[in-house]
Amino acid sequence: MEWTLGALAEALGGTLEGEISACVRRVAPLDSAGEDAAAFLFNQQYRQHLRFTAAGVVVLAAGDAAACPVPHIVVPDPYLAYARGVSLLHPAVRALAGIHPTAVVADSVRTGAGVSIAARCVVGEGVVLGDHVQLGAGSVVEEGSVIGDYTEVSPNAVIRRQVRIGRRCVIQSGAVIGTDGFGFARDAGRWVKIPQLGSVHIGDDVEIGANSTIDRGAMSDTVIEDGVKIDNLVQIGHNCHVGAHSAMAGCVGVSGSARIGERVLLGGGVGVAGHISIANDVVVTGMTMVSRPINQPGVYSSGWPVRDAPTWRRTVALVNRLLRRKAAGDVRGTEGGDGNDKDA
Repeated sequence: MEWTLGALAEALGGTLEGEISACVRRVAPLDSAGEDAAAFLFNQQYRQHLRFTAAGVVVLAAGDAAACPVPHIVVPDPYLAYARGVSLLHPAVRALAGIHPTAVVADSVRTGAGVSIAARCVVGEGVVLGDHVQLGAGSVVEEGSVIGDYTEVSPNAVIRRQVRIGRRCVIQSGAVIGTDGFGFARDAGRWVKIPQLGSVHIGDDVEIGANSTIDRGAMSDTVIEDGVKIDNLVQIGHNCHVGAHSAMAGCVGVSGSARIGERVLLGGGVGVAGHISIANDVVVTGMTMVSRPINQPGVYSSGWPVRDAPTWRRTVALVNRLLRRKAAGDVRGTEGGDGNDKDA
């Protein structure tokens, strides 16, 4: 979509240095952008490309403006401007309204204006689809579920029975919302399944990544509040409660009945034990195991950064020796290991 530099600067809340009537129509990287493209400098790792760029305009911070050889827009937060600029120059294309002849839609389904139901969708009894909802090819919405206005369900996603999803949400392909929680009781060494009577309640402006799963509650609902962003391959167990505007990177696992506060950030591969709580405004770095409650805001870590194998073995040996000495009441210093210690 074509924008004049003047209009783009106004939309991004920035200050333009350049001709207001010049136009751009796409976004491209600094090192390959041409005169028809806008580029964004939000990571100093790529500043080396700024002096040679041929972009029609560069959106950047004030500290980089003097080094820019082409028209530029100065903004307070270039990364936020990038998020908004891409949406302006490359607006999403919505599917045409209508029901594909191969879709299976129950007679009791209620649909709002502009709803699109693609090929081979299955929509169960009593489902309510708000205005401009999009169901991608092969997606399934089971009986009694409610999906709010302008929500997009991508191809082959599955919304199980009686799930409630808010407005302007995005459910990516392969996601399963409302499957049974992992609930079993032991009986003489065998497992007895516990019926899962709750459902899932998802707020407005939530995005759920590809192949992520959110289990239905055992008795009360699993709740995902407004504005939560969930990456691909994330598992959220039954009866969890995720606070507004939190975000989870890929491969996070949240065990049942965990309560996560608002604006919490969980890095890739984080594990959260069941029945614990995490306070608002917590950041947990990648591969951390959260095994007890976190009651104060802050940044938390438990994983070891990568290092060469001999150094890692010596470190493990040293830690094990210190633990043995502490247990024995001797906490004096110890020598480094040679990599052949039996504790490594």
